Amino acid sequence: MLQGTLTSHSAGTPLIRLGAARRSTFSHKGRRGRLRAPARRAGAPPIPKPTFLEIARRAGVGTATVERVLNGRGGVRPQTVEKVVAAARSLDYPRRLPEAHRGVIRIEVILVRPDATFFARLSRAFERIAATLDRSIAVHRTFLDEANPAAIARRILEPEMRRAALILAAPDHPLVSAALAKLEAENIPTVQIVTQISGTGSTYVGIDNYAAGRMAGLLLARMQRRPGKVVAICHSQIYRVHRDRVRGFFDYLIEQGRDFEPIAALFGFDDGDRNAEQLHDALKRWPDLAGLYNAGGANTALNEVLRKHGRARDIFFVGHELTERSARGLREGTMDVVLDQAPEAQARRAIDLMLAALNLHDLPVENPPIRFITFTAENL
Repeated sequence: MLQGTLTSHSAGTPLIRLGAARRSTFSHKGRRGRLRAPARRAGAPPIPKPTFLEIARRAGVGTATVERVLNGRGGVRPQTVEKVVAAARSLDYPRRLPEAHRGVIRIEVILVRPDATFFARLSRAFERIAATLDRSIAVHRTFLDEANPAAIARRILEPEMRRAALILAAPDHPLVSAALAKLEAENIPTVQIVTQISGTGSTYVGIDNYAAGRMAGLLLARMQRRPGKVVAICHSQIYRVHRDRVRGFFDYLIEQGRDFEPIAALFGFDDGDRNAEQLHDALKRWPDLAGLYNAGGANTALNEVLRKHGRARDIFFVGHELTERSARGLREGTMDVVLDQAPEAQARRAIDLMLAALNLHDLPVENPPIRFITFTAENL
């Protein structure tokens, strides 16, 4: 197996276990051991040493670059050095690598809102996914302020450490988009997780958010027996993930929900007090409110409003992310359905894609949308 260490931008924590891609090929030599090939049978021919050409093909560079790196001649960009070294390791190149190039390969994960239940859960997922990373690979988690896109853009382009790859979940802002597009042009492996940023082309890992919104609309249209008006609430327009969900929700109701009238998309900024205020106003303004879809966070505040208002059984409420508090809402009947987007699966997929992009394994990593999970009070 491979093993390694995860550190945080704010504090160091032990890390990670990533796909068992090599379990059929390699055995592990103790908790701090290195990869070793299975023992060969007596009399078996020796395994040939990989050639510079094979390493070059794996790294996507020329043989002259491989020769310069492995012979320690210098004059090669650090990112290219890391690609060559990773390719050599993955092919079990037997020579000792030059001392200057045997450092840590760093993958940075940029997230927002450490106070939010979902992002805290996603961060923990990176921490405990599985411990098959080599000690020469480190994952650094960095939390940045979602309200400061300039700082996010700056961090994308100017990391505090030498970085081999980037995973990020960030607002869809022109500054962030421009910075990420520039990083992509430099061929730095990049994965967007949870939400996407306009004008960029890096790999996206996450659920199909438009489909999740349509599922919320379908469940409301099929399960709510009382017709009436329907509202959606989300953070704001800064996250594509929320825009896609609300669009899917309203599209389905317009197409199929003849007894329901989509009336408004409300912005609560995933803040409990603001969400509660928005729902209070909606209940006063539309007495025939029949449905509520929360495409973002702060479900607890919405559940409390419905519980105190006495209309929990009248309004069909669909939200996202299964937590202890949303599970309580399901059990008590203030909430009807929770769509969970499985952040643990998203973190695993993102890391597996990065290992492949860095030539740390040569197995294909498929990347269909992560499947979201539908919860009601009956399958908690």
